[in-house]
Amino acid sequence: MDRSTLERHLAMAERHVAEGEGHVARQRELVSKLIREGHQDMIPEAKRFLALLEEMQALHASDKDRLRAQLTETKNT
Repeated sequence: MDRSTLERHLAMAERHVAEGEGHVARQRELVSKLIREGHQDMIPEAKRFLALLEEMQALHASDKDRLRAQLTETKNT
């Protein structure tokens, strides 16, 4: 992959990580609110969705790190 393409992909991965942080934070707040308000029937699904968001966030972060490392390698060659 050429440097320009790597830079574009890295920028997109960085955006995904930043957006994902917001999604995870909002879902954590929702889970807390459901617990506080006693919505027992909704909590398991909200927690499953939070786990999915956290998993996706980890994948985006991993992708970002991989792309950054690749970009560094192309800079050093």
